[in-house]
Amino acid sequence: MTDNTYTMRSWDEHVVAGPENGPRYAHVHATFAYSGVIEGRSTCDYLLYYPGEGYDGGGQLAPGFERIEGSVEGRKGSFVIRHDVGYGPDGISDTWSVVPGSGTGELSGLTGAGTATGSTETIAYTFDHRFA
Repeated sequence: MTDNTYTMRSWDEHVVAGPENGPRYAHVHATFAYSGVIEGRSTCDYLLYYPGEGYDGGGQLAPGFERIEGSVEGRKGSFVIRHDVGYGPDGISDTWSVVPGSGTGELSGLTGAGTATGSTETIAYTFDHRFA
């Protein structure tokens, strides 16, 4: 069985609006490297919400879009996924799905969804997918 993981390669975060100690939101541009059923590299953009001081850290969602270039089960191309990442003191819990019609090359017609969890720079993922 192959381990499915992705590793953060870069994380560039900028506060968009709000005070440092109060409710604010930020934009993140990140890059990742995938191994396992997905092999390749990606670029991702998230919007993060920080509720400010006194918050217990659970239940926040960070939407994002990520474009992955590489292969799925050896088929080459690219595709886009839409994230809903929950984050808190214990790490992330992510559910994501392939954006319909976003597959290119041999990944044209790719559909599917996945999950990711972890608290380090290398995150385990699942990917339930089909080819049209």
